[in-house]
Amino acid sequence: MQTDPHPSTQPVLSAREALDCEILYLLEHEPGITQREIAQRMGVSLGRANYCLRALAGKGWLKLDRFRQSENKARYVYVLTPGGLAERARLAGGFLARKRAEYDYLQAQIARLERQVAGDAI
Repeated sequence: MQTDPHPSTQPVLSAREALDCEILYLLEHEPGITQREIAQRMGVSLGRANYCLRALAGKGWLKLDRFRQSENKARYVYVLTPGGLAERARLAGGFLARKRAEYDYLQAQIARLERQVAGDAI
């Protein structure tokens, strides 16, 4: 018996997990990024970005530290903890599994349509 390859039957990251994954990715690659830049890139409000960053820090996945070399002493640098790196990898794995399932589903749809078109042409 075949399993349903439709992507909607596959596990998917919640909206919050997807947001956390994206923030952790951004911070891993750009630790000096500002909250405002995070909010702009992700299409969320500055307050939402602040809330998410504080939640990630509260989970122990992120450390907030003052950016001492900045003229703006209120600016923070964000450092992913080993737990944050592990969580980002876990979330990325879930995202990748979902996209692979979608890819497999689309390939099956394309093959079915190609067979249908070829049969109609005869």
